[in-house]
Amino acid sequence: MSEIFLGPTTLSNFTRAIDCEWLITNGLGGYASSTALNIHTRKYHGLLVAALNPPVKRHLLLSKIDEEVWVDDRMYPFYSQEFSNSVHPDGYKRLTGFALNPFPTFHYASAGVYLTKRLFMPYLENAVVVSYEVLNTLKQPIALCLKPLVNYRHFFEVTDKHECPFSFLQKPKPNGVILDIRPQTQTLALSSTDGHYTPGEGTWVEKACFRVDKSRGESYLDDNYLPGAFFIDLAPQEKKHFSLIATCGETDGATTSRPSNITEDTVRRIYLAAVHRRTTLIRDFYQRNAEAKEEEWLNWLILAADSFLVTRRSTGTQSVIAGYHWFEDWGRDALISLPGLTLITGRYGDAEEILRTFKQYLNNGLIPNRFPDQEGDTPVYDSVDTTLWFFNAILQYLKYTGNLAFVRKELWETLQKIIEEHINGTLFGIRLDDDGLLAHGPRLTWMDVSINGRPCTPREGKAVEIQALWYNALRLMETLATEFEGVDDAQRYKALAETAAESFNNKFWRYDRNCLFDVIQRDRHDFSLRPNQIIPVFLDFSMLDHSRRCQVVEAVWNELWGTYGLRSLSKSDPKYIGRYAGSFNDRDAAYHNGTVWTWLLGPFITAFLKVKHYDEDWRQFAFNQFMRPLFLEETYTAGLGTLSEIYDGDSPHNPKGCIAQAWSVAEPLRALLEDVLLKRPQYEKQVLPSSQ
Repeated sequence: MSEIFLGPTTLSNFTRAIDCEWLITNGLGGYASSTALNIHTRKYHGLLVAALNPPVKRHLLLSKIDEEVWVDDRMYPFYSQEFSNSVHPDGYKRLTGFALNPFPTFHYASAGVYLTKRLFMPYLENAVVVSYEVLNTLKQPIALCLKPLVNYRHFFEVTDKHECPFSFLQKPKPNGVILDIRPQTQTLALSSTDGHYTPGEGTWVEKACFRVDKSRGESYLDDNYLPGAFFIDLAPQEKKHFSLIATCGETDGATTSRPSNITEDTVRRIYLAAVHRRTTLIRDFYQRNAEAKEEEWLNWLILAADSFLVTRRSTGTQSVIAGYHWFEDWGRDALISLPGLTLITGRYGDAEEILRTFKQYLNNGLIPNRFPDQEGDTPVYDSVDTTLWFFNAILQYLKYTGNLAFVRKELWETLQKIIEEHINGTLFGIRLDDDGLLAHGPRLTWMDVSINGRPCTPREGKAVEIQALWYNALRLMETLATEFEGVDDAQRYKALAETAAESFNNKFWRYDRNCLFDVIQRDRHDFSLRPNQIIPVFLDFSMLDHSRRCQVVEAVWNELWGTYGLRSLSKSDPKYIGRYAGSFNDRDAAYHNGTVWTWLLGPFITAFLKVKHYDEDWRQFAFNQFMRPLFLEETYTAGLGTLSEIYDGDSPHNPKGCIAQAWSVAEPLRALLEDVLLKRPQYEKQVLPSSQ
């Protein structure tokens, strides 16, 4: 397996090391995450953040385990916590190495004692294993004390012990304890393979400070409960392997599914299963994609892609977490990410389940934009493009599988209903206008942030990428109708598409800049130079001729390229904001007004190489100039082994937002395979007309 290693040089640079974050996931939406120094900097960090209604209702249950080594009556801490004015104790200074190989592994040393701590999660379980190897080189016995800090809060919140709405009732069990969380029906079980558990006095560790949340103007002080401690003795010059397992579930339910007497053999089987799953993902990828040379950075992206695929309990099907730590399964993100997460990896069954997941929640011709993070809440439909990306995801699925039978049986009626609802008019002012273009209300595209109810990028009217997606959908319907229904139905969709294309070319072309307007509204035109115009070139069915495609690519390249993706607005625009920082409002103002978006690298690479006719020299150029900095550099910063959501528009383009974003991984990965390495989908020529 590949390894990311941070040694003493990096770890001794506190500012650098504290910004390196790791993440492991469980396929349910739950995860474990912190920094390379094992100091939490976000409210979202923790050893067990469980998805109580997968993949949502995510709650922190186990925040940390603090390790203390006792030699005689002297204590050596192997842990640290940040408070408002200090980092205490100084255990991070005893950290000699941190590695992902493939799981987070910490190496500590002090006073002749060497401790290695490895974290991993069983797949499809709300559980975490903390495995230890301790070597006592001293000629006297030592004692190790493991202090679990527990909690029960939604990961958007923090806990104040004075206003705490829950309590823990301890129930001893062999080598551990079950904590009943009252008045909830939730439990947290803690078990050790060695030593013994001793209940404590129920103290609190107060006012842990999360520096990232503080800088973002969010709640940042948290209290955690210390129920007791595990004690393990080591004889002189003894080495021990032991583990602590934390599992959560309903009262007297899921936490008892594992036997009470957990052994190191059990832990080893869990570990080997987790490693085997990851090695299989990597092996299968290269077997399927012989064009790809095995690279360490590519291995990490393969594993990162898997981390976003989750099981949704409400449907019993697969879905996509848009980003870690705080995003839910968003429709737009899932459908854009689907090719890179499932199709190039050969996970066609997962692709089908994702399509079924969002189909089941169709309402008024709209696919949900997101599922809320609270159990039982109604899906949110405030999007014009999510439903249109649904069509494109189906098109990509067909290019890879040729499985028309699945589309006809599972999706065809749904697609027909969607088109009719859009033609007749549906929610949020979404309707087909007389010119054949799709009109819509404000704050419905992917640039959807608002401040105090006012959209930062309103884009009301007819946004450029919406028209491209609408045309793409109509051409897909023409193709499917020819196969399923006959010429008459196909001709209807063709006529709608041709009307849209004619109006689009007449109304959206900017002759002064040889590119496209971003939005048109009646007789008004938005002159903002934004990356949305790359979508009409990127999509399989394009309304633009070759000359105009080339000019759009040139304009986007010259005006919007930002090292790790495309800027959301040209630097020459007065509205441009170069840094994504500060308060909620400050960050929201910058989000789509200059911030670099990594996911747009995928559409840009596809469009760029399409107009270059996939010439070999240009493919090599595209990798070296557009992809290499992201893949070979950013995979090893911020979110280790994955890719961030966004970057500052201004150099040096510091990573911001989520440390792991589904479409940031999926779209560059897809473009690498399909466009740079020319691993084209197997059924592409059968699905697409040769003119495309």
